[in-house]
Amino acid sequence: MKLPVIKQLSNFIEANDEDYVIEAIETLEAITEVPSLKDEELDVIGELISNMYGALEVNKMVKEDGMNQKEAVNAFMKRVLGSIDK
Repeated sequence: MKLPVIKQLSNFIEANDEDYVIEAIETLEAITEVPSLKDEELDVIGELISNMYGALEVNKMVKEDGMNQKEAVNAFMKRVLGSIDK
């Protein structure tokens, strides 16, 4: 996951609507079904999808928990790093 990408996507969601990101995730997931994709291409698509899910989660923390974006991004990254360490 790339923090700058998550922040950018989070800004996009705030300025527009999360439905755009959800539809983009669905589109990318459909593309992963193409049998001729190489592993490197799947890795890139997977990275994009996880960044988009991260941005949706950050957006949720901002809306539901009242955090500002910086706090939400930091909390999200701590959670991600905590799950990697386990």
